[in-house]
Amino acid sequence: MTAIEEINTHHIDSAVMEKTLQSQRDKFLADPMPSLQQRLDKLNALKSALLNAKTPLCEALSQDYGQRSTHDSLMADILPCVTNINYTIKHLKKWMKPSRRHSGLMLAPAKVEVIYQPLGVVGIVVPWNFPVMLSLGPLITALAAGNRAMLKLSEFTPNTNKVLRDLLSETFSHDEVAVFEGEADTAAAFTALPFDHLLFTGSTTVGRHVMHAAADNLTPVTLELGGKTPALIAPDMPLELAVERMIYGKSLNAGQICVAPDYVLVPEEKVDNFVAEYLKQFGKMYPQGVASQDFTSVVNTRQYERLSQWLDEAKAQGAKVIPCHNQVRDDQQHRMITHLLLNTTDDMTLMQEEIFGPLLPVIPYQKVSQALDYIRQRPRPLALYLMSFDAELQNEVKTTTHSGGMCINDSVLHVGADDAPFGGIGPSGMGHYHGKEGFLTFSKAKTVLSRGKFTTTKLATPPYGGWIQKLMLAFFLR
Repeated sequence: MTAIEEINTHHIDSAVMEKTLQSQRDKFLADPMPSLQQRLDKLNALKSALLNAKTPLCEALSQDYGQRSTHDSLMADILPCVTNINYTIKHLKKWMKPSRRHSGLMLAPAKVEVIYQPLGVVGIVVPWNFPVMLSLGPLITALAAGNRAMLKLSEFTPNTNKVLRDLLSETFSHDEVAVFEGEADTAAAFTALPFDHLLFTGSTTVGRHVMHAAADNLTPVTLELGGKTPALIAPDMPLELAVERMIYGKSLNAGQICVAPDYVLVPEEKVDNFVAEYLKQFGKMYPQGVASQDFTSVVNTRQYERLSQWLDEAKAQGAKVIPCHNQVRDDQQHRMITHLLLNTTDDMTLMQEEIFGPLLPVIPYQKVSQALDYIRQRPRPLALYLMSFDAELQNEVKTTTHSGGMCINDSVLHVGADDAPFGGIGPSGMGHYHGKEGFLTFSKAKTVLSRGKFTTTKLATPPYGGWIQKLMLAFFLR
């Protein structure tokens, strides 16, 4: 393809997206408040299509990764969407119902209610790490709120994208749900569109660009970013149990999860025992190391080389690298088992950037207060994991640290709570979706004040200074 052809292709992509947005907006204006039954029909149709496509989706995900555990795909991509749909269907009628509010004495007699209107067209930017859950998950909530949607899928999951595209095109018209693919320039054009809401899942760096692009259109955004999620093992927690509760969160999808433990804080005197226990449990979970079919590959050569460079850099700067198995790497298939790292320093890249892969720095501490200061002094993460049965410490960490979400004596699984919001804070994101909070994110909560034939408004209009006005002011300004 010549440079001119490439420019023209990108221009057409942009024009097609603009045309699709306008078409969806026109259709929305013709039906701006879909009924409960219309929304339920869409959700049920999506669920049926997803269940029918679960095997092709798992196969496509494995093709995109080179090797991805079918169980990982079912548990972390397919199942959350199904449970999300089921939960949404069960509660949607209640969510859609207008909420009655108090008018207060000053506005009486009047009726005040809040109605929840669809916003219009929602844009959804999908990452590569969970391309099913992170495309259909937001879509489920957007449809439940009565919106139409346009999705930009990741260029790194082409096989999965094809299955998703077919699934969605067979279930919805292009005016209801539209799918686009392409690289960074397509993503830039997509995020510059004047959506009624834009949801982006990805890195903090790209999130800044997305928010800047949306600002030109005053498009509200929900940013699901990442950051360096800590796991804190308290002195009272048995190491065997602590490792058991966090190792799955780091092993799932080979650690390529925005809420995976990014580093672990361990009592100084227990570091060696922690390492031994982690290696023991990893060996039981993945007895063939890098050859284990249950362990997922790094998604592509680019990400594999990034992780390899960070690992080599840390080692060159004095870190002690401990692979969790003697079958360590497969360069051809970009497979890498979990590596524990000791003696890391803050100037190492993997201690500055979100790791997003199977590397786990182990940070020793002498006092819990020191560990908490370490967490608080760093950018607020998307998640935080505390391993402790100390109720006082649990309450302290819950109330005095900031993170998008938190697990006590577990990791990652809070994301699967259908009846709770998910979202970051500061550099790890803004806004929420999942459950009712997702419905509210993709809705306009509009206050409506209604009066009957009688009104007291005339008592407050000019000419001012009458005795009734003086009496009203004296009463309300007490």
